[in-house]
Amino acid sequence: MLALRVLAVVAALVLPAAQARAETLTIVQRSIADEKAIFATVESISVVPARSRIGGTVAQLHVKEGDAVTRGQAIVVVGDEKLALQMKSLDAQIQALQAQADQAQVDFNRTQGLVERGTLPRVKLDETRTALNVAQNSLRARIAERAVVQQQLNEGQVLAPQDGRVLKRLVAVGSVMLPGDPAVTIAQQDFKLRLRIPERHAHFLKAGDRIRIEGAESGEEAAKWGVIDLVYPQIEEGRVIADAKVEGLGEYFVGDRLRVWIAGDARPAFVIPSSYVTTRFGIDYVQLRQGNHAVTVPVQRGRDLPTTDLPDGLEILSGIRAGDQLVRP
Repeated sequence: MLALRVLAVVAALVLPAAQARAETLTIVQRSIADEKAIFATVESISVVPARSRIGGTVAQLHVKEGDAVTRGQAIVVVGDEKLALQMKSLDAQIQALQAQADQAQVDFNRTQGLVERGTLPRVKLDETRTALNVAQNSLRARIAERAVVQQQLNEGQVLAPQDGRVLKRLVAVGSVMLPGDPAVTIAQQDFKLRLRIPERHAHFLKAGDRIRIEGAESGEEAAKWGVIDLVYPQIEEGRVIADAKVEGLGEYFVGDRLRVWIAGDARPAFVIPSSYVTTRFGIDYVQLRQGNHAVTVPVQRGRDLPTTDLPDGLEILSGIRAGDQLVRP
């Protein structure tokens, strides 16, 4: 029994020591991105006008500001009374030419029978065949002309050039439009963040860099991450223009300004798991291993720096140095 008690006491002493050694962390200085806060604007990839293809008067207007539209959707109908009158005139001419063609066909059939029986000379057959061809060609010409006018009437519908959202209406019902006049402006649905970065950070900026949007800016609890996909090669008014793609970005307000964080440069820092830090009476402490003992020292906490290897990473500004061994509390 005494031997069993001694073994139990030794195990109780060795196990915490092994756990402490297993949970020891050696401080290593690492290079992190020095983030800068800038303002970005929610903008569409392209804003295009929907234009009228014919002149006339706006008869119908199917959209308003903020409406979502799809490619090919009729959003405005432009009417021209002259085209309707031309259609009526061509319909009447087509009916008259159809009657002439029918009569020419009857005359040709009758003449052909008489020529075969030898009652009329063959020259009469040639004359009726020519008259039939003229009547049929005149009918085809009027039908083609009517198709042209019908196409002009169909072009009175102003179609959405792409999927997107209506930003502004430029006409009202009853407005007079000329061919090529814009009716509405449409923002392409695929929105991006447009960043305007001071030129002193231009050399550190490249496509593929990540940006961060705080949850308070995006209206959500968690922060959003995006990727810069295009850096424009021209500096305007001392600023570099770049576009960033952010998943789940709002799709309504164009021109909304958000504060985003970008990597302006790199700097050395100490990053440790936040579980190694304890707070008592408003002061942060860590435990350092010195020999076989753990000493509690105060540290100055920085900001959270989550990384792929340290999801709960925390920057420590002072109180530790490279090579120190931390013990989990």
